[in-house]
Amino acid sequence: MKYVLVTGAGGGMGKSVVKRLSDNGYFVFALDKEKIDESDNVLPLQVDLTNSEDIKKAFEKVKEKTDTLFAIIHFAGIYMLDSLFEISEEEFIRSFSINVFSAFRVNKIFEPFLKHGSRIIITTSELAPLDPLPFTGLYAITKSTLDKYAYSLRMEAQLKGISVTVLRCGAIDTGMINVSTNALNRFCNNTKLYTCNAKRFKKVVDKVEARKVSPEKVAKKVQKTLNKKRPPFVLKINRNPLLLMLNALPKHTQTAIIKSILK
Repeated sequence: MKYVLVTGAGGGMGKSVVKRLSDNGYFVFALDKEKIDESDNVLPLQVDLTNSEDIKKAFEKVKEKTDTLFAIIHFAGIYMLDSLFEISEEEFIRSFSINVFSAFRVNKIFEPFLKHGSRIIITTSELAPLDPLPFTGLYAITKSTLDKYAYSLRMEAQLKGISVTVLRCGAIDTGMINVSTNALNRFCNNTKLYTCNAKRFKKVVDKVEARKVSPEKVAKKVQKTLNKKRPPFVLKINRNPLLLMLNALPKHTQTAIIKSILK
């Protein structure tokens, strides 16, 4: 039996991956801040990934079952939408702590379980390689940072025979979409600097997020990647063609287009 560890296991994508892998013969350590019910081949571990001591306790629990992890799969993350002038310093730092540092903490602490042939999959975003859009800038910044971290880790981990893959997802039909909508509505209602612009921006976001795929599609892609002898660095799911077209334009053209839409 192969053992895998999944963070953000209670969310839409994480839950689908946990179910698919456990149904197909993997034993899954399911990490999440919220409590998850135990099931066949699934050991839930309630962990705050912003707390290294919490992760170390999970390490000891995993150690009771195995000394080897075939894979660490990261889905933990939050969606933050705000203007860079108005967001609080606390929320800015919190976004990095969850979206970036949590992956670093887990990989560092669980590294002794990774052997030659082990895999790490890190979920970033379709926005990671693109130029950030207004008001979603912090989310894009953390995900692009995570993307660079993953590539740097891949360069080092390959020397130990460990592969690292990033999963760049577009809109997935999970609770995150509702979180995104709620965050955007909250921002539109609370911003003092961009009231008119935010309402127009909401129409753009609604169009982008209307084209979404099921989390089961992500789970299938993850399982297929785990079965590959040489996993690729990048997995792409449901990338939005309009965002790709915008990003292909010169930066001054991109900014001019966004300004014309939002101002």
